[in-house]
Amino acid sequence: MTTTAIAHKHLLINNEWRPASSGETMDVVNPATEEVIAAVASADASDVDAAVTAARAALAGPWGSLSARERGRLVRKLADRLLERVDEVSRLETLHNGKPITESRNIEIPAAAECFEYYAGWADKVMGETIPVNGNHLTYTLREPLGVIAAIVPWNFPLLLAAWKVAPALACGNTVILKPASQTPLTALALGEIAVEVGLPPGVLNVVTGPGSKVGQAIVEHPGIDKIAFTGDTSTGKAIMRSAADTLKRITLELGGKSPNIVLADADIDAAIRGATIGIFYGKGEVCAAGSRLLVDRSIRDEFIDKLTVRVKKMVPGDPMDPKTRFGAIASRKQLETVLRYIASGKQEGATLVAGGERTDIGTGKGYFVQPTVFTDVAPEMTIAREEIFGPVLAAIDFADLDEAIARANDTPYGLAAGIWTRDIKKAHYVARKLQAGTVWVNTYNIYDTAAPFGGYKQSGFGREMSAHALEHYTQIKSVWVDLNL
Repeated sequence: MTTTAIAHKHLLINNEWRPASSGETMDVVNPATEEVIAAVASADASDVDAAVTAARAALAGPWGSLSARERGRLVRKLADRLLERVDEVSRLETLHNGKPITESRNIEIPAAAECFEYYAGWADKVMGETIPVNGNHLTYTLREPLGVIAAIVPWNFPLLLAAWKVAPALACGNTVILKPASQTPLTALALGEIAVEVGLPPGVLNVVTGPGSKVGQAIVEHPGIDKIAFTGDTSTGKAIMRSAADTLKRITLELGGKSPNIVLADADIDAAIRGATIGIFYGKGEVCAAGSRLLVDRSIRDEFIDKLTVRVKKMVPGDPMDPKTRFGAIASRKQLETVLRYIASGKQEGATLVAGGERTDIGTGKGYFVQPTVFTDVAPEMTIAREEIFGPVLAAIDFADLDEAIARANDTPYGLAAGIWTRDIKKAHYVARKLQAGTVWVNTYNIYDTAAPFGGYKQSGFGREMSAHALEHYTQIKSVWVDLNL
């Protein structure tokens, strides 16, 4: 397997490509080959300050003076141009994340473009209302942009999760500072290139790369930033809340998960096995909503686990750039070490390993590859049943009846997603109402659409990504009273 080095990348601030003020750079590594494929600017607080200055100037200048419909046209151009460059951008996504090219090319980059298309249509439909009040007054509301939005996105779906934030922010008339994860900055920079190409005014979309310890902290503390939209782990989300309190920034958080995938005795077993596999092994398990806890009715446990194990053992990691590959490389050495540590924990605490469990390679001796892994005989108190692994490790737990299944499903500080497999429509709706999760899939898993809201309960965060509900998080309401007394 070979990879071509990618040109040195600068920061995008005010539609200008510039190096970090310190001149420092950081390497981007291809997780499938362990090769350095790019050097990107490593920003600090002074660069964040420059981006804020540009973003605020755009609000007061050309971007703020555009009509909503004109904004919508520009957001739509982002979608169109992204699709025109889909092959190139998909390649970048796979190179720096390790996900199979089929996922990047056929699912995630098109979904990012669809997100921009969807919110382009909302731009001129974000409206206020007239309110009947006591007295002779005309009272109405204006729904206005918040101002400067900081979008901080993780490394698992680098461009798609950026689109979930950037698209509604721009459609509502805000300006944006996009901070991608250090491991996966290349597609955010590509989005910046596209923004310049399609004619977004200077300062509307700025892309600032660098470590979270410098750039992320500077964003959180900066008084010129009005809102932070963050996706990442729960501990970081809590830290952002604490730090942002000093400037009273608006915050939305899409955080971790330990999502249950519940299989009842009357389920279509073959369909549920496919769903359990997709639920945990799509994206190498590096998915916030991954169905990492498999709850199986005790009466079908043995049959289900046997069939699932056969299916999982057929899944082998491959070259992410090969269109035939369905399971790629873990995104970084650090994450690989984390996954292997959790696998060791499962073994030490007495769970039964029935599939995977080892680091592997694809014949090159290189790359951060691990086998798809399944544990059975998992007790709810085990570490692999409690903590988010963020990797391809499935913990199978059995239950005796429906009430126990619901109790075990909800026995977690997280509440991002859940799945339920059953042929009984009444049970499906009953369980869906009882589960403490922001998304519940019935007889399917890992299905998303820009029109449907996504977000968490409990320590999985608050606020909603996608759908019309996201617009609420990028606007503020002003009440206007006009005295009509003669």
